[in-house]
Amino acid sequence: MKLTFSDVMLVRNGKTVLHPLNLELTQHRIGFIGANGSGKSTLARMAGGLIRPTSGSVSVCGHDTAKNEKDVRRMTGFVFQNPDSQIVYPIVEEDLAFGLKERGFPKAEHATRISGVLERLGISHLRQRLAHELSGGERQLVALAGVLVTEPELLILDEPTTLLDLRHSRRIATHVAALPQTVIFVTHHLDLLAHFDRVIVLDEGRVIADGDPEKAIGLYEKAMM
Repeated sequence: MKLTFSDVMLVRNGKTVLHPLNLELTQHRIGFIGANGSGKSTLARMAGGLIRPTSGSVSVCGHDTAKNEKDVRRMTGFVFQNPDSQIVYPIVEEDLAFGLKERGFPKAEHATRISGVLERLGISHLRQRLAHELSGGERQLVALAGVLVTEPELLILDEPTTLLDLRHSRRIATHVAALPQTVIFVTHHLDLLAHFDRVIVLDEGRVIADGDPEKAIGLYEKAMM
């Protein structure tokens, strides 16, 4: 998986949200960190084709996110901070089936795919449960299942553990660590990135550090003093 940001810049309402940057991401596990408003979530959404740059281009495996939107959406999966933002149907199984239907997967495959992803995440017992009755951690796992059931090549998680307690945060992180997909993980929980391949630090729309977790997180903590 190769993700490329070429001279990317974003301006909103006359304010520069992301200053011109160039990045090539090929690692398996990549973390984005930074203070609130630093641009990390914006950069992640650009990677998934949810936001288009004002200038420059973003490509996923050679597919321009602006010109080949359908191809990019098919290859990527996005997990939001609040699972209620993406759980549509009241019953867990129905919600996962909806995602498969939207992506055009044959109905004959739905049951097998749903069983597989629920078992992998250890939440098979939630299959017939009402989503609004689940705990925050369980809902976030359902949201993750709803993305993984379509088997995207690139998984982007935008602060998925912010609303969770430590136990569920670590549970999400453990499942993510075991995935075969390329992962971009946006978080304030720095300990979750300890075993990542690369961490990128943003501050006021600029990349201020980029490297292995120990180096990048150290520079970030120093910058925040």
